[in-house]
Amino acid sequence: MQIHADRSQRTVLYHPSLPWQPSPLPGVLRRMLEREGDEIARATSVVRYEAGARFDRHTHALGEEFFVLEGDFNDEHGRYEAGAYVRNPPGSSHAPWSEGGCVLFVKLRQMDPEDTERVVIATRSAPWFAGQKPGLSVMPLSQTGVESTALVRWAPGTRFVPHRHYGGEEILVLEGVFEDEHARYPAGTWIRSPHLSQHHPYSTEGCTIWVKTGHLMPLHA
Repeated sequence: MQIHADRSQRTVLYHPSLPWQPSPLPGVLRRMLEREGDEIARATSVVRYEAGARFDRHTHALGEEFFVLEGDFNDEHGRYEAGAYVRNPPGSSHAPWSEGGCVLFVKLRQMDPEDTERVVIATRSAPWFAGQKPGLSVMPLSQTGVESTALVRWAPGTRFVPHRHYGGEEILVLEGVFEDEHARYPAGTWIRSPHLSQHHPYSTEGCTIWVKTGHLMPLHA
């Protein structure tokens, strides 16, 4: 299965408009944003667990990264409520479930095999730091080599400088409306911008985004 698998292409999707598709287990549904492979796949998805749904124990050979958008997600290691950011490194395993139901943003099989650090951050209580420009606040989530993941909060009326994405950029708009010269992106929009793409971002109304950079380097680079 190939869904938006060419990472050299810019892709913009408003995930609430996509259909929920079944997974191999009842009560677990998916909106597929990008995918290379079938049930064992390099994938980015929005995943919904219905109340009481459980997933079989499985191993993440190339890691798993997720952000809890709504509800509660659980496994034998802990309980992760809305706003939780988790990185489960390559070789980790778990048997997850949700008591009341949840919605997750999930990235599978996209980690370096040498990345062995497990990360768990409750972002609703973690500190924010001043960004590069007035009106920007940043919450670092993960830094591995050239790859960086963070939450960025934009105060209303904030504008950033035009810039180029070395290694690409991926954004999920969590709250508000993110903008650039190409379009307005409301909450629920997923944007993948390839290596060396450029734009001039701003937010008229204010927004919060999940953003990852440096991970879309071409294989020949």
